Amino acid sequence: MADGARVWVCRDATFTLGERTLVMGIVNVTPDSFSDGAMFATADDAVAHGARLADEGADLVDVGGESTRPGSDAVEVVEELRRVVPVIEGLARARPGTPISVDTRKPEVAVAALDAGACVVNDISAGRDAKVLEIVERAGAGIVLMHMLGEPKTMQDDPRYDDVVAEVNEFLRERIEAAVFAGIPEERICIDPGIGFGKTVDHNLALLRAVPALRMLGAAVMVGASRKGFIGTLTGVEDPAARLEGSLALAVLAAAHGADLVRVHDVEATVRALKVADAVVREPTL
Repeated sequence: MADGARVWVCRDATFTLGERTLVMGIVNVTPDSFSDGAMFATADDAVAHGARLADEGADLVDVGGESTRPGSDAVEVVEELRRVVPVIEGLARARPGTPISVDTRKPEVAVAALDAGACVVNDISAGRDAKVLEIVERAGAGIVLMHMLGEPKTMQDDPRYDDVVAEVNEFLRERIEAAVFAGIPEERICIDPGIGFGKTVDHNLALLRAVPALRMLGAAVMVGASRKGFIGTLTGVEDPAARLEGSLALAVLAAAHGADLVRVHDVEATVRALKVADAVVREPTL
């Protein structure tokens, strides 16, 4: 690792940033996710899918047990635990050494997931529950802090901003400060502008163009735009699973704008596309 290299540290996993775009593969263990709900609703199916994503080149596998699609209701802690813990345990056995993330905003789930083998807490509420920050600090885990306007149930009803880029940037700056104040080093923090979480099409596009500004905050930057509704709006493709081309375009453009990670459903195709994109946009190590 070169002196002064940017890194994202997540327990025993250390990701060097900037050499190539990292890929987080999505495993939804839910009956109602917007794209693949109920496809991997059993632990065995979800573990097999996560192992396949790792084999396809995912740098991390992100396991989520609560759908946060627009209009979704919150899931009880006991049910979310029932969904995600066996999958994380199974993945840790099936693909030892593959970093696992848990997509949750609940401290109880974060604790159990980290105990089961996860090394990252991917929190759509950006650690606004201070207990999540305390748990991540104690575990030496990585954290993803994401911007969301309101709650999943109502976030897309009428999202408004005076300046979406400035407001999201300021929110994430404040959340980085809160995490650091809780004892989490900046090298363990990743930020996510929350594409589709309380944003119109124009808001999403503005934030994607503004990735370089997010980089200035110092933390790793992740973009999660895979299969989202605004791709359907732009392309006319209603079926989320058929939005591959739009998802690949956004992953490549996110890389070109300096994103460190992309969170995607279609890992193999994204890894291939990014190999080409990174060859163009990343400076070679000489």
